[in-house]
Amino acid sequence: MTTAHSNGNSPLDVKINSLTGAPAELTQYAGQAVLVVNVASKCGLTPQYTGLEKLQEQYAERGFTVLGVPCNQFMGQEPGSAEEIAEFCSATYGVTFPLTEKVEVNGEGRHPLYDRLVTVADAEGHSGDIRWNFEKFLIGRDGSVVARFSPQTEPDAAELVAAIEGQLA
Repeated sequence: MTTAHSNGNSPLDVKINSLTGAPAELTQYAGQAVLVVNVASKCGLTPQYTGLEKLQEQYAERGFTVLGVPCNQFMGQEPGSAEEIAEFCSATYGVTFPLTEKVEVNGEGRHPLYDRLVTVADAEGHSGDIRWNFEKFLIGRDGSVVARFSPQTEPDAAELVAAIEGQLA
């Protein structure tokens, strides 16, 4: 069975490191639903980590993962080192989902992962640059980006949960 992630166009085909510096190997999530979220430790929206972890716990066994992508481009709200970010996420929110290295999501230094995500529009028609921390992209089981949600969309929002459930086996 061939899927979209095998043609080199899926965000899951992009090379990115994990928070520890080792290759993240996003292709391991091929055939699953992945919610990619640019995260920050010192943002008013940081409590969304709680809801993101609940999604991880609720749906992981059904072929789903949250992928947190730390970014410091929004008012310096993710200033920490990889170790500090990992400790914060674990100690404060009990995060078990994977985190990537800290990257830029906008501008000339935009990581290739986000090059493939930002072309998708959300329900309000916004595409292009990431607006703030905790913008969310749902990658479907076929490897394509199937939905985009604004930073203010809570992880337990009905439309987000419905989109995830629509991608699960």
